[in-house]
Amino acid sequence: MWRVVEVTGESMLPALRAGDLLLVRTGGRPVRAGDVVVAAHPRKPATPIVKRAVHRDADGWWLESDNQRAPGRQDSWDFGAVPERLLLGRVVARYWPPSRLSLPGSAFSRDGAP
Repeated sequence: MWRVVEVTGESMLPALRAGDLLLVRTGGRPVRAGDVVVAAHPRKPATPIVKRAVHRDADGWWLESDNQRAPGRQDSWDFGAVPERLLLGRVVARYWPPSRLSLPGSAFSRDGAP
């Protein structure tokens, strides 16, 4: 199954920018460390968050923002590991804006380099 998510805020700079539209795959291969994922915010379940999966522990996935200095940034440093059941999917492509079209791999590296 597929879903579209729009990036908001600056927490994933430089890899992802506010306004980027992402294609997210639900199901498929399991999440791996380094993947960019979409999860339900643990404290506000109706709010999706876009973060990088860093590692998995007994409580779930540790999800981090690439830009720890972003205003209003919230990630596992604030709410702990995110239970697996709250992971909504793995980002497989950025398709908007067209000038930033990218597929998985280095396109979503922490330094934003394609």
